[in-house]
Amino acid sequence: MSFQGNAQEELPLRPADTVKTIINPNAPAKAAFYSALVPGLGQAYNKKYWKIPIVYIGLGVGIYSYTWNQKKYQGFRGEYKKRLAGTSLGEDDPTYGIYSDDKLIRGQKFHQRNRDLSALITAGIYILNIVDANVDAHLMQFNVNDNLSVKPDLNQNELDYKYNYGLTLTYNF
Repeated sequence: MSFQGNAQEELPLRPADTVKTIINPNAPAKAAFYSALVPGLGQAYNKKYWKIPIVYIGLGVGIYSYTWNQKKYQGFRGEYKKRLAGTSLGEDDPTYGIYSDDKLIRGQKFHQRNRDLSALITAGIYILNIVDANVDAHLMQFNVNDNLSVKPDLNQNELDYKYNYGLTLTYNF
């Protein structure tokens, strides 16, 4: 006498069960190129439209700060040059009459430093725009679904009733 049994039922794999994603390896380079060409265009290519105003606000604030500090720098510098040449109105000048020569020099240095810092920050925002478009295009190619999840885990210790903190990584298949 013999018995035959199966522990698991065998299910055939049908093509409808598999998920087929098309990966475009040129998408990150294309997004970075578009963002370098016109700031925010890479974000539009990635369909992350909410990031475009952030890019333009950052660039606008940087450019405004640069031009404002450049104007102030030129004003302090022009008044100091006039005083050295002897053509200044002196104390009768409504804008710079209250400043001594030392304050004019310090004003020049202050606005020159802020102008240069504004240029660096603006360039950094422009580069960050390109990097964001590239990284976002890379991350769009990953398959992220509900089978993989990370959740915070909070357990109470039964000995001293303090809470233990941690993370739970769950993969369902």
